[in-house]
Amino acid sequence: MSDTSRLKSTVYVGGLENAVNEKLLADAFLPFGEIVDVTLPKPDLPSSTDPHRGFGYVEYELAGDAKEAIENMNQSEFFGRVIKVAAAKPQKESNEGLGSKRAIWETEGWIAKHTVSEEDRLTTKNGEQNKATEGDPMQSLEPDVAGPRQE
Repeated sequence: MSDTSRLKSTVYVGGLENAVNEKLLADAFLPFGEIVDVTLPKPDLPSSTDPHRGFGYVEYELAGDAKEAIENMNQSEFFGRVIKVAAAKPQKESNEGLGSKRAIWETEGWIAKHTVSEEDRLTTKNGEQNKATEGDPMQSLEPDVAGPRQE
């Protein structure tokens, strides 16, 4: 199964109670189709006592089964909590978006978008020099035409 078809047949289940385990989650989503895999990601911190991070993924054999599970289980109550069920999104790289370990200006996309070419830099510099040599535009006006009258 390719990654894209796998992603289409996987649903995200959020808002899970700590008492929920992979078997209970599989049993709850089994009526909508054949389940290939159930995953409950573990907490990042080894000192955490939680069995999972409060969400999980259910992968179905067919994408249609996943869609049916989303339509029927989203905003339903499971173990006393209202759960969110949606299509799973691809996992972001650790170096992109919020929460990444790199500053935004160190990413290739940001650099390409915000760098100034040497041509633009020269044009700006020449424009500033021309403004400096032009002088004050108010100097050419007659005192009786603009500004306070001098006595």
